[in-house]
Amino acid sequence: MRLRGHPLLRFVDIDQAYPGKRAESERRTDFLEIYQPVEISKVAEQASRCSQCGVPFCQTGCPLQNNIPDWLMLAGTGRMQEAYEASAATSTMPEICGRICPQDRLCEGSCVVEKSGHGAVTIGAVEQFITDTAWDEGWVTPIVPGAPRGQSVGVIGSGPAGLAAAERLREAGCEVTVYERADRAGGLLMYGIPGFKLDKHVVQRRLDRLAAGGVVFKLNFEIGRDASLAGLRSQHDAVLIATGVYAARQLVCPGAGDEIVQALDYLIRSNRDGLGDPKATDERLSAEGKDVIVIGGGDTAMDCVRTAIRQRARSVTCLYRRDRANMPGSAREVRHAEEEGVVFEWLSAPLAVLSQGADVTGVRVQRMRLGASDASGRRTPEVDAGKTVDLPADMVISALGFQPENLSEQFEAPELNLTEWGTIESDPDSSMTSLNGVFVAGDIQRGASLVVRAIRDGLDAARSIENYLDNRLAVLGAAE
Repeated sequence: MRLRGHPLLRFVDIDQAYPGKRAESERRTDFLEIYQPVEISKVAEQASRCSQCGVPFCQTGCPLQNNIPDWLMLAGTGRMQEAYEASAATSTMPEICGRICPQDRLCEGSCVVEKSGHGAVTIGAVEQFITDTAWDEGWVTPIVPGAPRGQSVGVIGSGPAGLAAAERLREAGCEVTVYERADRAGGLLMYGIPGFKLDKHVVQRRLDRLAAGGVVFKLNFEIGRDASLAGLRSQHDAVLIATGVYAARQLVCPGAGDEIVQALDYLIRSNRDGLGDPKATDERLSAEGKDVIVIGGGDTAMDCVRTAIRQRARSVTCLYRRDRANMPGSAREVRHAEEEGVVFEWLSAPLAVLSQGADVTGVRVQRMRLGASDASGRRTPEVDAGKTVDLPADMVISALGFQPENLSEQFEAPELNLTEWGTIESDPDSSMTSLNGVFVAGDIQRGASLVVRAIRDGLDAARSIENYLDNRLAVLGAAE
């Protein structure tokens, strides 16, 4: 029950309301973000629904442990600048997390108001609005480098883990150089996530702020080609590996050859088109006028199906071997895709890719059923014998997830220990690898995961690197 006269605790008399979405017919024609602008009074109203519970499960459900009740309270009482400062204290990219985090599986899914049956506080939408407003109002201040330490750190990879670490290390007074093999910084934030979820200017202004704060970006620079890991270690006092995982998991079934389009190749090409790069000459990477089948059930698959819709595909179908309830991707993304015209074939797995000569003509689909639960609690898909169907397709996109590249080989560093899964082995407390002074963060440490977890890993690694560098200074000082 709301306290009399209290501006918060209003989940009983104010209904949950997300920002309005543009009409499906309009969304299908462009790559602009789908949500409409919202008034500050409506954001404050939604923030005021927070119950300010004694145990903030929203905070524990957030990998960054963001001070969510604090900035909801400030936003709910109209104190937006203070709300931004509270939000920015624990996250280097709150407006990005507000856009792309699966809040239904994290903070909002843990919300006490949600558990009470009143609908979660719209945490992600409020988080995005707070920081977008901060940028508009000039509240996002430049990075202030700490007192010069005379030490430098090389960061390999400019995705969320690398960028988060670079910011904290620069604030600690380190000279920071970020090495990126692509021609733009940002990693999957720039090239892997479509503009309708994350407009690229949102990423670019973060990159510009880092560069203005003294972080150096070396683009088109690949470790193993332009320098070895040993060469990088000789230039820096510490090195952070934050490359992410980019090797696609391959579709294994008869007929699955080079004509199968890999999800990341497809998304990178689409994002490059949106950024104004020269058009691709490979027509395989365009869905226009085609019957498209996307295989997979994660957020990358949702990015692919929704991109194909915007490229004016004739039809778009998503095959997933489990049912809707067991889908790993965000339920919100599935709803958006359905609104935009994507057809989902649940409990369906590819049995074979059909072709005529060099051209794909369809996918033979094996119907599945759910059996007993596995160790994670998810029910295991089983073949439903005798039930198959052929679906027509001119384009088949494999979105089965990502695995690590062999970095010990690629970096010419056989002494860099890898786990049995190909990720980089590290000390669980310090994130240091088998090489002294070389640290690791993000997906290449934990396996393919969420942007918010990569940010958390980057911040944790930055603290470990700072401690390591402090100890080096202490040892040098004692030697003198």
